[in-house]
Amino acid sequence: MAVSVAPVESMASLSSDLFYDILRRLDGPTLASAACACVTFCSISKEEKLWENVCSSMWPSTSREDVKILISCIGGFRKFYADCFPLIVNKEVTEYQWNDHLEYPEEWTEAEYYGDVDEFESVAPSDFVSIVDIKYKDRTICSKVLWGIPNANEFNGWFYNCPFRIDLLTYAARDDDNEGEVFLSVSDGLPPILSMEKERKDGKLWMELRDGLRLSWIVVNKKVKQAANLGSWSPLGGQRHWPTDNDFVIRFGSVLSAKGILPCQVVECILIMKFRVIQQEGEGVQTTLKLTELSMQLEDMEGAHVNGRNSLNILKKALSCHRSKNYSEVLESCHLYSKAQSELKEEKMRNESRLDRLCIISGIAAFLTFWYCIL
Repeated sequence: MAVSVAPVESMASLSSDLFYDILRRLDGPTLASAACACVTFCSISKEEKLWENVCSSMWPSTSREDVKILISCIGGFRKFYADCFPLIVNKEVTEYQWNDHLEYPEEWTEAEYYGDVDEFESVAPSDFVSIVDIKYKDRTICSKVLWGIPNANEFNGWFYNCPFRIDLLTYAARDDDNEGEVFLSVSDGLPPILSMEKERKDGKLWMELRDGLRLSWIVVNKKVKQAANLGSWSPLGGQRHWPTDNDFVIRFGSVLSAKGILPCQVVECILIMKFRVIQQEGEGVQTTLKLTELSMQLEDMEGAHVNGRNSLNILKKALSCHRSKNYSEVLESCHLYSKAQSELKEEKMRNESRLDRLCIISGIAAFLTFWYCIL
C-alpha cells in the first residue's frame, strides 16, 4: 500500500517549537553554525535558554544559581559562551627577545615594577570569580566556584607584593575526609595499578590521565563584565612520580600578555593539577587516586613568580585579549612560549659562563702580575 507524504513547501510552514526542540539538542559550535543557516534558526538561536543548556553541559558549574545570576549580570549565557569557548592565543611571544630582559634592572624602577596603588585601585581581588570544571573522559569529576581571591587583604597588604597564587583546595580538603574531595578509580576508567614499579616501566596510568583529563578555568571580572578561559583544556605537560613516587603532576595553562605591566611583556598562566595514588589494586581494593592540588600562578619568562598587584592587572588584560577556536593554534602559542623561554635560559647560561671565564682569566692575570712585580 503506497503512503503519500505531503511535501513541505517551506521551512516557514514548520512549527518554531519543532525548530527549538532540534536546536536545544545541539552543542555550542553546531548551534552557532545553525544560527548562520537561515533567518528562522538565527532568530531562535538567540534564546538564552538554549545557550544556558550549552553552557551547563560544557561547564557544570554554571548550573549553580549564584553563577546563573552572575552570568546574567555580565551579558547572558550567549555572550558568556562566546567569551569562554575560544581559548587564549598570544601571537606576540616571538617579538620579545633576551635583550629586552637585560634592560630590566636599569629601565624599570622599583616603583614602576610594583606599581602605584592609586593607579590600580580599579582592580580589586573581589572583582574576580573563578569558575573551574574538571572532566575525565567526558565525565565531570570536579566543579568549583571561587568568589574573589583568598587571603587577599586591602590595598597595601602583603598580597600585592607577594607571589600570586590561587589554591582551590584548602589544607583541610587535602588531609581530612571532606565532601569536597575528588577521587578517581578503576570504575571511572583508570587502569589498575598492581605496583608502582610496573607503572614506572609502562606508564599506563600516566598516559590515561594525560589523555583523559580536561580542565576549564574561567575567570570573570564582575566590574568590567568580561570573562575568559585561562585553561588549555587538555594538558600541556606534566611530571609523573614527583615529588613522591605516588604523585602525578599535570600542567595546563595559557600565555598572557603583560605589555605595559612587566618588562618581559608576556607571562605564563600555569594551572597545576596533582593526583596522588592512595590505593593500589589488591584483593577487594581498586586503584584510587585523590586530587591533592588545583592551583593557579603566573610566571614571567625567567620563571619568576609575578606579584599580586601585577597579576591582577594581567588577568584583567587577559579578558580582552585575542582568542581562537582552533586548538592547534592555541598549542602553537604555548609551544612558542616554551621555546622562547628555553632559548632565554640557554642565553642566560652562556652569559654566566662567559662571565665565569672572564673572572677566571682576570684572576690568573692578576696573580701573574702580582708575582711579576715581586720578582
